[in-house]
Amino acid sequence: MQVVQEKTYSSVQKAALIAGPLLFLLIYNLPFTLLNPAADKVIAVAVWMIVWWISEAVSISVTALLPITVFPLVGVMEIKDVASQYGSPTVFLFFGGFVMALALEKVNLHKRIALNIVRLTGSSPDRIIFGFMLATAFLSMWISNTATTVVMLPIALSVISLLMTDSARLSGAERNFALSLMLGIAYAANVGGVATIIGTPPNVVAVGFLHNEMGLQISFLQWMLVGIPFSLLMLGVVFLVVVKLVYPNGLAQLDKSQQVIESELAKLGTLQARERRVLIIFITVIALWVLRTSINRWMPFIELSDAGISLLAAMALFCIPFRLNKGSFILQWDDTTRLPWGILILFGGGLSLAGALSQTGVIQFIGDLVSANQALSMLAIVALLITIMLFMTELMSNVALTAIFVPVVAGIALGLDEQVLTMVIPVTMAASCAFMLPMATPPNAIVFSSGHIKVHQMVRAGVLLNIVSVLVLIVFANFVVPTVF
Repeated sequence: MQVVQEKTYSSVQKAALIAGPLLFLLIYNLPFTLLNPAADKVIAVAVWMIVWWISEAVSISVTALLPITVFPLVGVMEIKDVASQYGSPTVFLFFGGFVMALALEKVNLHKRIALNIVRLTGSSPDRIIFGFMLATAFLSMWISNTATTVVMLPIALSVISLLMTDSARLSGAERNFALSLMLGIAYAANVGGVATIIGTPPNVVAVGFLHNEMGLQISFLQWMLVGIPFSLLMLGVVFLVVVKLVYPNGLAQLDKSQQVIESELAKLGTLQARERRVLIIFITVIALWVLRTSINRWMPFIELSDAGISLLAAMALFCIPFRLNKGSFILQWDDTTRLPWGILILFGGGLSLAGALSQTGVIQFIGDLVSANQALSMLAIVALLITIMLFMTELMSNVALTAIFVPVVAGIALGLDEQVLTMVIPVTMAASCAFMLPMATPPNAIVFSSGHIKVHQMVRAGVLLNIVSVLVLIVFANFVVPTVF
């Protein structure tokens, strides 16, 4: 009989489980008004959600159901208005992205793409590491960074095993190679997701908030014009810091690594018909996202949206037959059991909370509060917000943190009479730049489990990368974002 090991439920989580609703009741029943009656109710729910999100006393997706449960009960919003946030176009944009990722994984196309990228980069140790990083970053633009890391890790471990027959007698150079390869994969998965709206959940939360509450629509192409340069720049920074500066290896050519890659490709065989169909849909969707505004201008009788394109892709994957006589399709509905529905609920909860904060005047209050204090310059405020987001995301879910923090940043931008996008986009990107700790992101945790990394080794490289990330994001906030938007 298989024994299922239960997760440890800490004393902090036990305390937070009770503290969340107690703080809600305390704020809800205050004998005085903080802002206004409606805003005070929203603040009470927000505090409850923040306590549970930070502590993970319950699943962060369960916490995201509090707005649709509590807001109608206390008279903040009608349930139909709250529910509309859970069905936001932004949520369906990510749903379609999830479905596309399922198809790539089901037919092993993601692995084929990754292996071919690594094969092209060469067999010197540094090139091998860079090849893995490039492949990981590219895949993370389109599928979960967790899934990407899970795909890349065993291939990387196979390459390492060629070099090391006895793990107890590793040379310093060999240890550095293994360490750099593991860190490179994790960090590339993190920064690769920044490149597209669907690459990582914080991007979706921010874009949804900006559209719903600020009336600011960001297209897939616009985000890529900022996200891809940032991802490429950070990919280069990660390579230089990890491979050249902190953990240089100085090893000779690893010709046998090519054998591993070729062997893995041989196992996949030739490109199959099912893979070709998925590849065609994948390329078509990317082209439609990039060319959407031009297509709408050329053909005004149709109205393409990013979410609509995403759903078209999902429908195609479920409806295009693979073997018509057997009723076999590329994806079956049963495949969606692997789709992370909880993340979609999390988006809805975050958007609902942000909408309530905006409608009841909380965001405006934050803005007025900041505008009354002229002690800090605009540059200093942006740097501070980016730093807070980046280092806090080392300790809690970056999706939950984005849902909490982005409305605050928007309020600050309004109070300073600055462009909201100039502050919100860099702060959102900072949520994906967690390099210090294994628990900060799933990719960090996955590569840490390989046994080739110790916590202090990740911290040593991560601190430098966090500092560089802050500096790069400040530059983007001042020069790149205003140029694109």
